[in-house]
Amino acid sequence: MKQEIDWNALKEAALAARQEAYVPYSSFAVGAAILDEEGFLFTGCNIENASYGLTNCAERTAVFSMVAKGSRKIQAIAVVADSPTAISPCGACRQVLAEFSQADTPVLLCNLSEDTVQTTVGDLLPYGFSKHDITHAT
Repeated sequence: MKQEIDWNALKEAALAARQEAYVPYSSFAVGAAILDEEGFLFTGCNIENASYGLTNCAERTAVFSMVAKGSRKIQAIAVVADSPTAISPCGACRQVLAEFSQADTPVLLCNLSEDTVQTTVGDLLPYGFSKHDITHAT
């Protein structure tokens, strides 16, 4: 059941999640908030690690939290960071978002200066790899 998207509430949840970011190396805190198809809210922040490759982005943290609670479909997502322009997800996050959404799933990208860009998962990841690309030998 799709819910009406309250973009202000979604952005505020992403801002609150950003406050929990663990960023001792970059000092670049990011927050993300996901609204699932049932109207439940899931948030995530970026979590750095001394072994940089083990760092996890805010968007993936939010998706993994959603999946861990049994949900599988993103209705909308907002991402916020203190960047010069509205923040955009990295390639890995775009692929993970695509796994749990549709091409037309709306995405709100924001910074702390109130710059925003509304786009879709499909626009962020055109020609994304999906389960439909996987063939199984019989």
